[in-house]
Amino acid sequence: MRVVIFGASGMVGQGVLRECLQAPDVDAVLVVVRAPLGVVHPKLREVVRGDFFDYRAIEPVLSEYDACFFCLGVSAAGMDEARYTSLTYDLTLAAAGTLARLCPGMVFVYVSGAGTDGSEQGRSMWARVKGRTENALQRLPFRAVYLFRPGFIEPVHGERSKTTLSRVVYRLSRPLIPLLRALFPRHILSTVTIGQAMLSVVRHGAPMAVLECPDIQRAAAHA
Repeated sequence: MRVVIFGASGMVGQGVLRECLQAPDVDAVLVVVRAPLGVVHPKLREVVRGDFFDYRAIEPVLSEYDACFFCLGVSAAGMDEARYTSLTYDLTLAAAGTLARLCPGMVFVYVSGAGTDGSEQGRSMWARVKGRTENALQRLPFRAVYLFRPGFIEPVHGERSKTTLSRVVYRLSRPLIPLLRALFPRHILSTVTIGQAMLSVVRHGAPMAVLECPDIQRAAAHA
């Protein structure tokens, strides 16, 4: 398969990229990034892009891919709804709309989050916006759309968040991860699990479009 990844410099995206490069049935990986990753691999191609809202100039590069793993996202902390909507809904749909037109046979996998509000009516701003984004993605003419809603994510192979606050949280919580896994085994995911689950839903499909943590674990087990 041929895969395109958005957000490969983030913690989840780093893990997904690693799994894709190691998978024997992945022939090519395209990453769309704001700055070079510094990763060299015979399967890997980078497109450095400053504007993540307009892809007209690189449409020829984006065609003929089988799957998109969209791991790009921002924290809602300190943002009003208009700004968060722009960087979540508008940004995601700009890429997804382009890919749906160029690669209608593609499987599109979007990293959302636990607690996302698919009704778009709840009190939580970020959850409403994520829910609106999920719903819009499902209306696009892809072969399939899968919406991953992870909760706590354990970085396994040195993946690092791009935000200072997240890095501090993960550093402080690292000693507690074995206890959290023992107490909440169905709600702790690793970067490896998420990457394997994404590849699995492209290979085998999934019985539902929205995958919560236990569903992601089950998909990874069938990778």
